[in-house]
Amino acid sequence: MHIIVCIKQIPEIGQLKIDPDNGHLIREGVPSIINPEDKNAIEEAVRLKEEHGGKITVMTMGPKQAEDALHEALAIGADEAILLSDDAFREADTWATSYTLSRAIKKIGSFEMILCGREALDGNTGHVGPQLAEFLDLPSIPYAQKIVMEGDIVKVDSATEDGYRVVETRLPVMITVTKDLNTPHIPTLFDMTDTFEKDVTVWRVDDLGVDKERVGIKGSFTRIHNLFTPVLFKESVKILEGNLNSICDKVVVILKKSNLL
Repeated sequence: MHIIVCIKQIPEIGQLKIDPDNGHLIREGVPSIINPEDKNAIEEAVRLKEEHGGKITVMTMGPKQAEDALHEALAIGADEAILLSDDAFREADTWATSYTLSRAIKKIGSFEMILCGREALDGNTGHVGPQLAEFLDLPSIPYAQKIVMEGDIVKVDSATEDGYRVVETRLPVMITVTKDLNTPHIPTLFDMTDTFEKDVTVWRVDDLGVDKERVGIKGSFTRIHNLFTPVLFKESVKILEGNLNSICDKVVVILKKSNLL
């Protein structure tokens, strides 16, 4: 069984900063990590490979530094790593990202399963997995908290707001996973050192046969107007007095001043 895991390298959330002059994220000097739920996806791929055989290809789109995330995935247990890196891919929204990933997966060829995290912490959209399934015409199962294989049938406990539902389909399939699926193990220093002897395959825009108008900023429908850091309340508790209407008016004023409304 061939499992493809799509991951994303993101800035460490606790150290994110925003440039007050232009409202853009400051990425320079900020440590990067694998998006946490993508680690759950890698861990599950390793478990499925151990139980059913096969191989794992891990893929990400980003600058050269994203190779660090791929090497960590190799240390966890992936067999091959592919980096999609080209200036043409820069500033892609989820739609352009999904399109680019889908073209790369078509270049890979045969596979039985695609896994990725439910959402990335730096965007929290949860779009890439379902959009990727649409581009590849695959059944899509979201929010997996348990995956069971029975031949070419996969059964998934898909989390809902008040529990879960069991979804069953045939391979191939696209599955997004939650943090409740497993506990990712931490690779040893020896594992990490050993992976740097493995090559990361780099594909650029001309390697994928894509429509260049559909990747990066050109292919993105989303435009970020501004980013800002919400103003923190200096007081932990604020008591508002008056009738219900006047209190509601005061709450609205406070929220607007804090850029929360």
